[in-house]
Amino acid sequence: MKDYEHFVIWLDYFNKTLTKKMGRRLPKEKCVFDPSLKELIDATKEAGFEVTESDEKVRFPRRAYVRSGYITLPKSTPKMQAMYKISERLVAKRAKQSK
Repeated sequence: MKDYEHFVIWLDYFNKTLTKKMGRRLPKEKCVFDPSLKELIDATKEAGFEVTESDEKVRFPRRAYVRSGYITLPKSTPKMQAMYKISERLVAKRAKQSK
């Protein structure tokens, strides 16, 4: 049954290796190479959002041959605005790791 109070954010939205046609939603400079679900959850919490559900054994519909993952967030802000805030944290965290 559809949940109208939450929205789903897929891990593939932030994957720099994917094209927009394959499911990436943000510009490449705001994405990271092969993000993990743990990184996504940590970045979401750092951005000030509450993760209500997560699943790592599901498959993104555009790439049904690869396991992906998703998180669900309450609809407190617009989805794209939340994704940009999360992506800032993801990119910053990866930049710290590479140093």
